[in-house]
Amino acid sequence: MDNEQPVEFSLSANYPNPFNPTTTIDYSIATAGDVSIVVYDMMGREVKSLVADFATPGSYSVVWDATNNEGLSVAAGMYVYKMISSDFVEVNKMLLVK
Repeated sequence: MDNEQPVEFSLSANYPNPFNPTTTIDYSIATAGDVSIVVYDMMGREVKSLVADFATPGSYSVVWDATNNEGLSVAAGMYVYKMISSDFVEVNKMLLVK
């Protein structure tokens, strides 16, 4: 049986990392539901909401262009991104260089 659907939730490391000016984050959804991926600074403040949507099972990717929710460029440095879907939660780090 050839099933292209992911069997688990996953959040991949962003690439490239370190990055400038953009980075791509791949993720997979195992069951249909709400998905959020949010970028935070190292103080835990929300920088950018990348994904806030209902998704069906499959593989996805989202690009972050190093801007915040207001569309302004963010400072170089370390950021974390967090994916939440169903009871899956994962956090990864990424480094923006300028």
